[in-house]
Amino acid sequence: MFRYNNTMGKASIIIYTAIAVFVLCLISHAPKKPTANHHRRLKIRSSFNLSNTNPLHRPHTPVPFDPLVAEIERRLEDKRWERQHFVNNLPELFNSSSDSAPGHESQPEWEDFMDSEDYLNDEGKFNVTNSLFLLFPKIDVDPSDGYVDEYELTEWNLRQALREVLHKTQREMEIHDKNHDGFISFSEYGPPNWVQNSGPNAFGYEMGWWKEEHFNASDTDGDGILNITEFNEFLHPADSKNPKLIEWLCKEEMRERDSDRDGKLNFNEFYRGLFDLVKNYDDESHDTSVSDGPSEAPAKMTFSQLDKDGDRYLNDTELQPIIGKLHPSERYYAKQQADYIISQADTDKDGRLSLYEMIESPYVFYNAIFNEEDDRDDYGFHDEFR
Repeated sequence: MFRYNNTMGKASIIIYTAIAVFVLCLISHAPKKPTANHHRRLKIRSSFNLSNTNPLHRPHTPVPFDPLVAEIERRLEDKRWERQHFVNNLPELFNSSSDSAPGHESQPEWEDFMDSEDYLNDEGKFNVTNSLFLLFPKIDVDPSDGYVDEYELTEWNLRQALREVLHKTQREMEIHDKNHDGFISFSEYGPPNWVQNSGPNAFGYEMGWWKEEHFNASDTDGDGILNITEFNEFLHPADSKNPKLIEWLCKEEMRERDSDRDGKLNFNEFYRGLFDLVKNYDDESHDTSVSDGPSEAPAKMTFSQLDKDGDRYLNDTELQPIIGKLHPSERYYAKQQADYIISQADTDKDGRLSLYEMIESPYVFYNAIFNEEDDRDDYGFHDEFR
């Protein structure tokens, strides 16, 4: 990580001051996009989801670029989570048909959460320019050169994502830590709602996601209980470096893809179930609709490379080299988001972003501030990155 000394610290202050003056001059003379789209009233679109789908393959939801927006969305999600938590545990106090039920609110506005006027303009709306100006030096740190490159942006996105993941873990711990000792035992965890609601014949019921094998694999120190770090890896194994948990993840992938239940994967099971995931990781342009033809040759090559013992089958150990592609880490998604942001905001195509470029492309960083009726095509709207 870049280390500041006194001389370079003073130089950074001078650089940012000069950049600020330059940007303000450019903004005052540059052609403007419609101003109505720069300071929309913030409509928070939460990623809160009560789906009971298979947790091994839930779609990834990016977190907001700005920690302030992330905090506001988090507070909204917490309110919804608290309501759902009470509905599940005290259903007699709630009437789903009544609008007056506790915790039932209309969609909040920015002003419902905003505490600081520093981020509001004269009309009481979110000040994108000011927020980006404050965030820029926090991202531009390695090196602090007046530009944000892919590495710096990836690291920034990753920090926001890991903070969000840990927050969700802490929220889950509040639910399951019945004796409030700061640890989770297997008896405290129990089957999650998606298992309880699915029934013994439903898809995914036999999977070990909620079973003791998964719990024990997450118990790094072997003391029979999970601390917050272990519980975080239990809920998010794709980011774990724990060998036991990685081994468990491979076994679960094998269990899900082994259609003939012989304890191993033949080529067809690999090709029909896993190869597209591997290919998409390596090449986002791969057409997942192709099930035969040109893609079968590279699939056979990949299968052969993984089949270390040459028996024409893959066991769970042989899946380990690709498990990170089947379950990408938060760093993978952070880099993906950084690449998209740079591709959209880098107007001079030098592979990095200046403060001016960031301020001139607010939709890339703050899609949540644009209403549904805005001209999305004109602004390259890309909702998955908000």
